[in-house]
Amino acid sequence: MNSDVNDLVGRARDGQPRAIARLISLVEDASPQLREVAAALAPFSGHARVIGLTGPPGVGKSTSTSALVTSLRRQGKRVGVLAVDPSSPFSGGALLGDRIRMQEHATDPGVFIRSMATRGHLGGLSWATPQALRVLDAAGFDVVLIETVGVGQSEVDVVSLADTTVVLLAPGMGDGIQAAKAGILEIADVFVVNKADRDGAEATVRDLKNMVAMARRGVGGASWRQPIVRTIASTMEGVDEVVTALDAHHQWLVGHGELEQRRHRRAQAEVEAIALEAVRAGFEGRGHDVLAALAKRVAAGDMDPYVAADQLIAGIPRTDPAS
Repeated sequence: MNSDVNDLVGRARDGQPRAIARLISLVEDASPQLREVAAALAPFSGHARVIGLTGPPGVGKSTSTSALVTSLRRQGKRVGVLAVDPSSPFSGGALLGDRIRMQEHATDPGVFIRSMATRGHLGGLSWATPQALRVLDAAGFDVVLIETVGVGQSEVDVVSLADTTVVLLAPGMGDGIQAAKAGILEIADVFVVNKADRDGAEATVRDLKNMVAMARRGVGGASWRQPIVRTIASTMEGVDEVVTALDAHHQWLVGHGELEQRRHRRAQAEVEAIALEAVRAGFEGRGHDVLAALAKRVAAGDMDPYVAADQLIAGIPRTDPAS
């Protein structure tokens, strides 16, 4: 293994921000060294608690994330943040990369914040996010917060990465509860109604309670009942209660064997993503020519589309996405 990679991983485990940032850059750029990096990180991963935060635009996700960092740091925990932002149409980089609301943590050696671009990925998370998560995990962070772009039926990938998923809503936003009805209710482990000092907060909480109660009808056996926590993240009000809810959910996951299951599913999704990326990379090589030739045969009736698909897959060279 490259001694430079070992040195970089060693410095990251010592908590050096530049080394951590460099490793994440290697991940985002699909560096040729990515396989070596992954191999070096593997023995040190699997310890960090991963918490996903999602919700409609305007609910205060960045402010809430910053407030959670403050509360967790008061407990002495090292915290990593992956803030997944929309991609710039010009550079491909994160549009909100400055993360102004989190600058108060910029000089804290126990906090590492990184903005990552979605690069057009519809699931709300960059394809590189799972590997970046491994970097922060191996670097010894106790908690990693993943803040996503937004929320909706096509933007719930955070649940595949997180041990606990927090869905944020706010009063006075007509699409908030609608978003939950559209598919967010199922992924939430903890609901947070932020900006709870606004008119309509009680109505939002009441609607959520009704939805949770309806969803639980007919549910047998042990199941987690999603708590609903009111917060005013800008003043830290209610944020410690969110951390308490997160701790309670973690204990429930451990006690019911669900944490191990979730992490197995996370690893499965990561392996699948890497495999699909390898196929995609191969397809961009000479796969288009193979597809065009097969399509002509299907259109002429000389071959059925299933056989054509089998031949297409067999004919695509497997290209390492990290090469």
